[in-house]
Amino acid sequence: MAKDRRPLAQEAIESHNARHLEAIRDDYESLGRTLSRRNIDIDAIKERVGKFSVALPSWGVGVGGTRFARFPIPGEPTNLDEKLVDCAVVQQLCRITPRVSLHFPWDRTDDPQGLREDASELGLGFDAVNSNTFQDQPNQPLSYRHGSLTATSGAVRDQAIRHNIDCIRIGQKLGSKALTLWIGDGTNFPGQQSLRDSLERYLESARAIYAELPADWLLLIEHKLYEPAFYSTVISDWGTSVLAAKELGPKAKCLVDLGHHAPNVNIEQIVARLNRFGKLGGFHFNDSKYGDDDLDSGSINPHQLFLVFNELMEAERANPDGFNPAYMIDQSHNVTDPIESMLSSAEAIAGAFARALIVDRGALETYREQNDVMQAFQALRRAYNTDVSPILAMARIEAGGAADPILMYRESEWRPRKAQERKRPQGGAGIV
Repeated sequence: MAKDRRPLAQEAIESHNARHLEAIRDDYESLGRTLSRRNIDIDAIKERVGKFSVALPSWGVGVGGTRFARFPIPGEPTNLDEKLVDCAVVQQLCRITPRVSLHFPWDRTDDPQGLREDASELGLGFDAVNSNTFQDQPNQPLSYRHGSLTATSGAVRDQAIRHNIDCIRIGQKLGSKALTLWIGDGTNFPGQQSLRDSLERYLESARAIYAELPADWLLLIEHKLYEPAFYSTVISDWGTSVLAAKELGPKAKCLVDLGHHAPNVNIEQIVARLNRFGKLGGFHFNDSKYGDDDLDSGSINPHQLFLVFNELMEAERANPDGFNPAYMIDQSHNVTDPIESMLSSAEAIAGAFARALIVDRGALETYREQNDVMQAFQALRRAYNTDVSPILAMARIEAGGAADPILMYRESEWRPRKAQERKRPQGGAGIV
């Protein structure tokens, strides 16, 4: 049996909960009566929320930055072991983030099996692994300056392919089941590369990676409108992504990062389209104002987050047995404590999920058939306007988490304690 090395004392969490439980129960019972009048069983919703989960990114528990500077905070993690411990703090408090997504070679490990055992002792498992061919690494033989999987140089493409296959092999030892494939390849000048040939080279490279996938793995193709390629990006939109996934085969699906679109793009419609073609693989949750801002989930447009989950519920209803998208938070925290941002985002994501669960689907379908536009809209608005926080709090408490995760985190004094124990991180430039 694995040791239990979870970082926070469970007794402290229980003591915290005892101070808040009476008020939460009162709010829960009141909401239960409200939902009952809509023929909704609050306990059934709480059970679904208790089973919901979203993965954490290893890089997300450290402070991010802009292109110009990074301003570290005392006590942030400086190595993979410390990242995992901070992820375990998030999971202990919110109870819906049981897996961590690693990024190679940022999270390079010489002992994947040992790392898996260490994570288990912290109450964690591993989600999809992520490759990195958008940076040159120290002592890397060939540069990705002019592309990786789509480079004109066959030797560069082979190097990028080998790296992705190495990620799969490490992921197998970690217990992962998917490889996320995002590349920054593209052009900054017209005429720089053939737009047709670069996509052809991508497909050729991706086929070589796809051929190495274990039988029970997925290849999650992530698209992005721009950056670092600002004139053209090889996998720039959901259409290119789904075409590539269909070319590669059934184990290739599309991953939607909520920040990787032009402003005002209808992301919930993209969800519906990808699901229609059986290629909806998963999500990276964040929020944006202008582009790929990597802001905290639900901080800018919580209504859009709800509408995305509404489409996810529609997709699940259409295919209840085969619907299992991969969910992960993918954010950069520049001015907040990353653990607090992760807790806030987990709450926002779970809240959007819970609101989507309480939509009256029968009434919505009737209004749609009758072309009753206003009542169809009100069916969604009624669910969105519902304060589901008592459901989330009760689900957390019953799972051993905290009634108020951010407050409990501050009461634990985790960050001040780590500031005394950990090596002070270095500043500098770079988004991550």
